[in-house]
Amino acid sequence: MGSYKLEFLALLCLIGLLPSFFHVSQAQNSQDDYVSAHNAARSEVGVGSMTWDDTVAAYAQNYANQRAGDCNLVHYGGQYGENIAWSSGDMSATDAVKLWVDEKAHYDYNSNSCVEGQQCGHYTQVVWKNSVRLGCGRVTCNSGGTFITCNYDPPGNYVGQRPY
Repeated sequence: MGSYKLEFLALLCLIGLLPSFFHVSQAQNSQDDYVSAHNAARSEVGVGSMTWDDTVAAYAQNYANQRAGDCNLVHYGGQYGENIAWSSGDMSATDAVKLWVDEKAHYDYNSNSCVEGQQCGHYTQVVWKNSVRLGCGRVTCNSGGTFITCNYDPPGNYVGQRPY
């Protein structure tokens, strides 16, 4: 009987820990994860923080839901600035923001342009000083891939203007 009690206690301990394990995996896609990843990049260049906006987030999630059937990298083209990312497997919020921020290596501040043949517009939207409200959406596509979109209010990336 003593061993049953011990096993039962071990099982209860394991069950008690499960919510924290699930929380960790969900935390990779929380509002704070999106905001923190953006604000870390903004802080590097002296740009003020963004805040999460539920209206912008609802807009982003609505569009992500529309992409669930095909997971295509197609911009919505609406009223907000937008970055999109896709992966054939699982992709977290921080993974998507890292993809965009990694374009920093291709941005030349002095000429306010991308290095020839490279993209940097996702990065400049992340650090656009006037974009202060953020909302993101994420969906697992029918194919098993992941589609993530972040929207920015007000939008950035205006020709002839510097992001910061």
